[in-house]
Amino acid sequence: MSFDNIHNYYETVVLGRLNDMVAAEFIDSDPLFLEDVACVALNQLPARYIKHDIDMFYFMTIEEREKLEYDVHKAVTSAVEYVLQNRNKRAKEA
Repeated sequence: MSFDNIHNYYETVVLGRLNDMVAAEFIDSDPLFLEDVACVALNQLPARYIKHDIDMFYFMTIEEREKLEYDVHKAVTSAVEYVLQNRNKRAKEA
């Protein structure tokens, strides 16, 4: 039995947001930095496990989609700041 289709919907949205930010050159494209940011952002958001992304999108109202996008934006922005602060703090301690 395979459960490969099951995933947290927010993973797709957060990673998409990070890719957009890298493409626009808003944030560092270092893979380790981005992984840290993704983990911190995802830990701020609820888990929404689904089989297919289209299921989530189809059953959400426009208001719910807008709130989801806002929540993801807020979580990713906060995560970037957090990871940068901790990176700078570790650099000063070294």
